[in-house]
Amino acid sequence: MNDAVQIAIKPRAQPTPAAARAALLEDPGFGKVFTDHMITARWTAAEGWHDVQLRERAPLSLDPAAAVLHYAQEVFEGMKAYRLADGGVGLFRPAENAARFARSAARMAMPPVPEDLFLRAIEALVRIDKDWIPSGEGSLYLRPFMFATEAFLGVRPAAEYTFCVIASAVGAYFKGGAKPVTVWVSDDYSRAANGGTGAAKCGGNYAASLLAQAQAAEHGCDQVVFLDSAEHRWVEELGGMNIFFVLDNGVLVTPPLGGTILPGITRDCIISLAHDLGLTVEERPYAFEQWQADAASGRVREAFACGTAAVVASIGEVRHRGGAFALGNGSDGAVTRKLRDRLVAIQRGAGADEHAWLHHLA
Repeated sequence: MNDAVQIAIKPRAQPTPAAARAALLEDPGFGKVFTDHMITARWTAAEGWHDVQLRERAPLSLDPAAAVLHYAQEVFEGMKAYRLADGGVGLFRPAENAARFARSAARMAMPPVPEDLFLRAIEALVRIDKDWIPSGEGSLYLRPFMFATEAFLGVRPAAEYTFCVIASAVGAYFKGGAKPVTVWVSDDYSRAANGGTGAAKCGGNYAASLLAQAQAAEHGCDQVVFLDSAEHRWVEELGGMNIFFVLDNGVLVTPPLGGTILPGITRDCIISLAHDLGLTVEERPYAFEQWQADAASGRVREAFACGTAAVVASIGEVRHRGGAFALGNGSDGAVTRKLRDRLVAIQRGAGADEHAWLHHLA
């Protein structure tokens, strides 16, 4: 596809009535309330990207032999559109999502979606469904994804793909809103290994984490923390979020990117905002036993997880096979709160956007 190819607009004939939509937006939860439209596009080896449509959200038709169902060629992104303080609508760092989507596709031997197509698709969907953005703290969660559709059985990259974008009106990711979460440290399962797909945002990574997440839930925890696959010693990331530790000297420590950790866009923002506040950020390995010792001595004052869905979530308690330990006093720490407040203000157009992260829709 080239820039001259346009998105065919085929609006839903009877959009959801305003009253019905308002009722759904009163308490949307997360990932359960979907908008009226979606974007679809096709790729074939012969034609490249083509047949790009904005159309009514509807079930997709797949051949039973579609490659994604057998060999898991699939990647996705997560991003949000916000109702801004001035009444407009904004996207947060969408070009970063486009770039990561392309990197994920390359790792999974899939054709990258051109950044221009990715961004135009996102913008078109948000514009037509902007009335689905909840007021207050809610947002419109956008899910671009791509999967292999060629019908064949054989271990090789597929020759046909579909790119799709759907949108979901969402509230808080964790039930009860912003409050410290409890995490379970898994010593049975690993999220990723060197040379694997840890740095790609592909469905298989999340499928592999679900058993550990279920284990965390059995222990009364909100999320699972994964250690490295080689030594089962070094903290890497949560099931769907990156992690930071705030030391008593004001230094922030976060595990380094090295192929096993997803390069989170929120993670990158936190590092930049911490620097803005004059804080030192160290991207270095941090052992679980060190975390325990530092929590006991008071050296670790705060810990938090971050990602698009939850934004910034303070960690209040850590549970593991050997017991449990608490962090802070059961509420957000000062550094965690300050970073979250600054980030949320930028995302919603209520704070100084010195890094030009907010993309205003015309």
